[in-house]
Amino acid sequence: MTFCAAPSDGSMETTQRSPMRRGACPSLSTPMMTGDGLLVRLRPEKPGFTLPELMAIAEAAAVCGNGILEITARGNLQIRGLTTQTVPLLSQKIADAGIAIAQGLAIETPPLAGLDPTEIADAVSVAQQLRLAVAAHQPPLILAPKLSIVVDGGGQLHLGAVTADIRLRAVQTNGQVFWLLALAGTEKTARRIALLEAAAVVSAVMDILKNLAAIGRDARARDIVGAVSTRWAAAADLDLIAALAPAPNAAGIHGLGEKRSVLGIGLPFGQIHAQGLGALLEALEILGATEIRLAPGQALMVLGIAPDRIGAAQALALGHGLRAFPRDPRNHIAACAGVGACGSARIDTRAVAQMVVDTAPGLLDGSLMVHVSGCAKGCAKPSASALTITAAPTGYGLVVNGPASAVPTAYIEENNIRTALEHLDKLVSERKQGGESARSCLTRLGADGIIAAVQQG
Repeated sequence: MTFCAAPSDGSMETTQRSPMRRGACPSLSTPMMTGDGLLVRLRPEKPGFTLPELMAIAEAAAVCGNGILEITARGNLQIRGLTTQTVPLLSQKIADAGIAIAQGLAIETPPLAGLDPTEIADAVSVAQQLRLAVAAHQPPLILAPKLSIVVDGGGQLHLGAVTADIRLRAVQTNGQVFWLLALAGTEKTARRIALLEAAAVVSAVMDILKNLAAIGRDARARDIVGAVSTRWAAAADLDLIAALAPAPNAAGIHGLGEKRSVLGIGLPFGQIHAQGLGALLEALEILGATEIRLAPGQALMVLGIAPDRIGAAQALALGHGLRAFPRDPRNHIAACAGVGACGSARIDTRAVAQMVVDTAPGLLDGSLMVHVSGCAKGCAKPSASALTITAAPTGYGLVVNGPASAVPTAYIEENNIRTALEHLDKLVSERKQGGESARSCLTRLGADGIIAAVQQG
């Protein structure tokens, strides 16, 4: 991989950047201070946790923190409410349970990698090769703390919607498997660079990482996306490679072939208390569950339950207040921790998210995602949403077709948010044409129509 120009002006998302810079990823070695204490984010070295391992983490979270656990939009586990005294204790408890936690560069694979018979290629093996290459490089590569790589072998729950600096996606062309290399974005927005044979993947990615390290520890793929050329010939026209269809929501039952299934259980707005998680895991273990994998969409993927028991597990999860069905309207809301939990947040995001469910169900038909953000950083969903509700100096800002960092399309006074949502729901319900989705309806009505609805008296 060669670089034929100086770093670009960062055209990807340049107009959407917030002046509040998102810091390094919190880990056991570098916890992050938030509104409710220190926060630690955990990524397992293995694809998932055994039930006893996750039970041990829940118990440790209750003892060392405030008992609140979260699964992030990218599928990582967070423990909240820690202190400088309890972080070492948490680390010791995790080590005592024999749980290996990944450190360093985030290299992510789909939650069902290695299990899904519809996969094109083995993403776990490629990811491991990359980890070993990065670890072996001398001198060590100093990279941006939030730099990430996605290695996607395909399958049902692919990572097309996850933003990454470097993307690798398995594709089949003329009966052969190649890896599509793209930079800076999601499956839809990333710049396609090359179609690589498997033997060239590690070398190509390492070239990019070394060049990023040479630029400086803050360099991201968006800074070089316009300056990369490749010495590997593409086996096909990159523009002719079909885009991935959107992945289904993780919540619900997903078939794995040979009469095997996995149950996806989503946390309501990404959070669960340690006591509730422990009780859920104990019940799932009785039903035969053996392993839990974390998934984007703030979900737990439960493995090992026999087909004749998986319906009972689904009902059990629903009884715990969790998202266990594809048509749960909460599947279509992304909300961050909010005021009280995050020092940057200025609104109660979970209360607003529940308000959307209660007052504007017409928006939640699955055609769009409503993002509720406590500040302009947009941690729960950094990319654009059809509708984003965020904090504003006098209440709330509504962003149409943009991220939380964008200038709001309309402003809503604090006391008027419920009424505004009711008006927006009424707009969609009354103006939808036959067979039209909420997204299509809002697109047709445009930003002016949305503004007029939410700013009614």
